[in-house]
Amino acid sequence: MRSVEASCIINKPPALVLAAFTEQQHLHNWWHVSKSLIELRKGGLYSLTWQAGDTGLSFVSSGTVGEYLPSCQLRIDNLVYINPERSILGPMQLLIMTTPEKGKTVLNIIQSGYQHGHDWDWYYEAVKTAWPAVVLQIRDYLEKR
Repeated sequence: MRSVEASCIINKPPALVLAAFTEQQHLHNWWHVSKSLIELRKGGLYSLTWQAGDTGLSFVSSGTVGEYLPSCQLRIDNLVYINPERSILGPMQLLIMTTPEKGKTVLNIIQSGYQHGHDWDWYYEAVKTAWPAVVLQIRDYLEKR
């Protein structure tokens, strides 16, 4: 199956970089997540919504925590992506790793499990472009703090 990988170096400690993926205030500030439900334990929920309003939610990503190592790694298993204009896509896996390096953090993200088909191909192409931009977005957000 296909995967997408993106990485960057962030001039902040690993704990803060990983917290940007687990704390609602950070998720809202840098990724515009409307709401989240995150249980940082094996088997816990990891659900994010975007563009929540009076008419509902526009986009949802949800999965289960496969592994959580504070300041080091977050793996989301059984990840599904819900877009009202597409098929529900999943299951996938999202791996977020933070590695200390000379007072900075190497952030590495790998999303895998992409299948083939019209909606899958659309999503894969979108994410292949999005993740490299997203890691730079989180870097800029955290380094301005």
